[in-house]
Amino acid sequence: MKAIVINEYGGKEALQEQDVPKPEINDNQVLVEVHATSINPIDWKLREGYLKAMLDFSFPIILGWDVAGIIVETGKDVKNFAVGDEVFARPDTTADGTYAEYTTVDENLLAKKPKNLSYEEAASIPLAGLTAWQCLVDKTEVKKGDKVLIQAGAGGVGSLAIQMAKHLGAYVATTASETNEAYVKQLGADQFINYQTEKFEEVLKDFDVVLDTMGGEVLEKGFQVLKHGGKLVTIAGQPDQDLAKKHGVDAMSYWLTPNGEQLSTLGDLLEKEIVKPQVGHVFTFTAEQLREAHGLSETHHAKGKIVIKVK
Repeated sequence: MKAIVINEYGGKEALQEQDVPKPEINDNQVLVEVHATSINPIDWKLREGYLKAMLDFSFPIILGWDVAGIIVETGKDVKNFAVGDEVFARPDTTADGTYAEYTTVDENLLAKKPKNLSYEEAASIPLAGLTAWQCLVDKTEVKKGDKVLIQAGAGGVGSLAIQMAKHLGAYVATTASETNEAYVKQLGADQFINYQTEKFEEVLKDFDVVLDTMGGEVLEKGFQVLKHGGKLVTIAGQPDQDLAKKHGVDAMSYWLTPNGEQLSTLGDLLEKEIVKPQVGHVFTFTAEQLREAHGLSETHHAKGKIVIKVK
């Protein structure tokens, strides 16, 4: 089968088209014909070698951990899915990712693709959607009336997190560039902060939750907007626990857990159009286009999700 792989760590040029064997499934897995996948920062961070201590894979590595497609084979222990089912998933993090014509997925990580979504839209959801959901629901327990700051609201995680926080009944503030003001307000943001001209830490105060997607100085300044007892969760670094203690808040770093049941919950919200997919860019399945897509993701200025149309 055709796959886009890396045979060494490095820049975008490390992405190469290669013919590789079709993966074989275990008893609890299905084989999915990949119709679409998407780009996430983990893709290019692993490509560059930043994650090799944590994810010690052997080459060639197929990147990509979002999939939407059709089941073409099931393992003997698979109970709830069948050949022909349209599905989407955030598969387990292995060296056999989703930049490929076929990929394997454990049954417990699968969900039925919402009928009202295209494969490209469905592929934009799993990793970013589960990240946003787990940060807001599981880790910070956002509830009705909470004031929530979502950093980089026009990005892949941010654009979904705004919608989810509004669904949970929160008042939502978000940072974005001036060109994305109308976009984040359309997603449901109650308060827009233009990060190019305003300092969010001077504009906001007494917030219950901060969802940080930026890391660095932005992460550290996030403590200043929280009320005593507030919660900060970051997907882009390690929060300073001394700062957290100083401000009297809980702070945590979070890495999502793939979860088919939660993805089915998101699927229901997508079918009811309570949450809508945010596909900002679609590329075709070639090494050249993947390199371009990685480059766009690395700018941190992509609007919505970057999707790869495989079939």
